[in-house]
Amino acid sequence: MQRVEDYCSSGLQGSSIAEPMSQPSPPKPAKLVIGIFLHEKTFGTPVVDNLIEKFGDVDIVSAWIPFDQTTYYEAEMGAPLYRRMMAFETLINQSELAQVKLFTNEIEKQYADKGKRVVNIDPGYLLLERFVLATGKNFAHRIYIGKKIYADLTLVFRKGLFEALPWSFPDYAGDQVQTFLMRVREKYALDLKKALSNKQ
Repeated sequence: MQRVEDYCSSGLQGSSIAEPMSQPSPPKPAKLVIGIFLHEKTFGTPVVDNLIEKFGDVDIVSAWIPFDQTTYYEAEMGAPLYRRMMAFETLINQSELAQVKLFTNEIEKQYADKGKRVVNIDPGYLLLERFVLATGKNFAHRIYIGKKIYADLTLVFRKGLFEALPWSFPDYAGDQVQTFLMRVREKYALDLKKALSNKQ
């Protein structure tokens, strides 16, 4: 029978170089990105006003994008549906994502009509290396972040592009959203450099 000591030492056999122990490091601030989709575009104005009041000014906004990759929401929200995405000027702590999701859930409830949502709000954040969305639904690739909310790793940045994953929502893999996120990433790189320099 192999001893515990054998398991612990087997990974070091044949190598004289010890791997350095990982050290905890603070997470970088993130760019808050919120997407909305709805049937009646006019409802977008008060919703965005609520978001700006809570999270501050928006610095990049997408055009209206047809939300036509699925018919899942049409019974509740009508058709056709349109998506618009926005990035916020003020960076957030990554740990704030769950609280952001709870706030946007309340906005959805505020505008609901007879128990049916009029607007769907998808908050997330962007880092140089990935794009993450918040959700209340658990799944294999989602990580629990507290307050009954999970983080969904939606896209990863590789070879100069945001790359979809097997579970990525189809519209986030589309060209229009990808173009928007690339603009946000460029702005975020400048924001991050400024934020880190201010800490020094």
